Amino acid sequence: MRIGLRILLGYLAVVGLAAWFLFNVFVAEVKPGVRATQEDTLVDTAYLLATVFADDVKAGTLQSSAILPRMRAYARRDIDASISGVAKRSLDYRVYITDAKGIVLFDSDGRDVGKDYSRWNDVYLTLRGKYGARSTRSDPDDEASTVMHVAAPILDGGKVIGVLTVAKPNASVQAFVERGQQNILRRGAVLLALSLLIGVAVAWWLSRALGKLMTYVADVEAGRKAALPDLGNNEIATLGRALEAMRTRLEGKEYAERLMHTLAHELKSPIAAIQASAELLREEMPEQDRKRFLGNVLEQNARQRQLIDKLLALVRVEQRQRLDVAEPVELRALAGQVAADFAPQLAARGQRVEIVAGPALTVRGDALLLRQALGNLLDNAIAFAPRGGTVRIELGRDAGQAIVSVRDDGPGIPAYAMARLFERFYSLPRPDSGKSTGLGLPFAREVAALHGGAVTVENAEQGGCRATLALPLPLSM
Repeated sequence: MRIGLRILLGYLAVVGLAAWFLFNVFVAEVKPGVRATQEDTLVDTAYLLATVFADDVKAGTLQSSAILPRMRAYARRDIDASISGVAKRSLDYRVYITDAKGIVLFDSDGRDVGKDYSRWNDVYLTLRGKYGARSTRSDPDDEASTVMHVAAPILDGGKVIGVLTVAKPNASVQAFVERGQQNILRRGAVLLALSLLIGVAVAWWLSRALGKLMTYVADVEAGRKAALPDLGNNEIATLGRALEAMRTRLEGKEYAERLMHTLAHELKSPIAAIQASAELLREEMPEQDRKRFLGNVLEQNARQRQLIDKLLALVRVEQRQRLDVAEPVELRALAGQVAADFAPQLAARGQRVEIVAGPALTVRGDALLLRQALGNLLDNAIAFAPRGGTVRIELGRDAGQAIVSVRDDGPGIPAYAMARLFERFYSLPRPDSGKSTGLGLPFAREVAALHGGAVTVENAEQGGCRATLALPLPLSM
């Protein structure tokens, strides 16, 4: 399982558990909160009415009080109110008054006058100087029928002479409870959805950054040119830079060892030839032989210089992971410049270059490197083409790539040499000049790879050899 998916699943698990816990707590707290508010209101109302009726209860004139008819009329009043969007169509208070023995003296519903309420908690506790309240179901089988009762003492001085209870059905506030719970769930769902989106975004970003880094590591492991991707300024970028630094140190050490080994091997022959000629030049010999041996020394010295120059150019390209400058390069013009560079060699061999091009082809890259790479391909073609022959440079496009082919009419490439053409210092004997440095094709391949392209060499169907440089075309061109 990918690390981004693991992080996302872990994040979702944590968010899900936290959301479940919080939603449960909030939803569970809505009902008690509303009930507590309701009870607080009932306490205020009960104590207010107990104070109002205290004189009538004390004087024993409660039944003739002018307030009682108004209390009975209260329950019959019509009401049409909207409280925070919740409709209220009835007045729900029930008020009853008992004497000091718990006998009901007044009931706003008119149903329990004369009954003994002394055993109900609201009356029982209040008569004993405690806070009296109870919640009782009107229907024992229906939880929604619960009615909250809150009592207040009716006092004569400091003596309890009666109890006034105010009752209100819990169903009257159930709509507020349900609406509060629904609001919490709706907003919680929105919050959870936003959290999920954030989690997905973070996981995507992390997977994308790690994916870039893994692609880079895979390219390095496969030996392909790879530049450290832009990972921003974070811990992943720090890890990437550390990997890049480690790779540079390891590759630098290995590269230097390999370079010194191959360079020493390739310089052994010209140095030996120079040493042999120099020793012979110490002896007395005809002037013609002296000139021949001196010419050999100069020739081997030039070969060493050419070998070192080309090797240094190859090293510089191999050590680059990205182009420092990428500018538009028109390939038809580039081919013409390269052909002009080799005009002296072409003239000396009686050869000519034919450039076959269609519509303009423009790539982005380093013009100097591309010129050198194409020059190496043309140099090989000139060396193996017969004197007086023609070297063709053909330009075209295929599958989003610019194709530059250099074809000669020479003998072609032997089958045994095909697999070794891009090895350093490997060279087939040239008809007129012997072996070359064997660095031209490796240089061209490195330049192509640096541009995101490739170089291939094959025998042409019509005879001769074809070297092809393929470069990606910009999408906007």
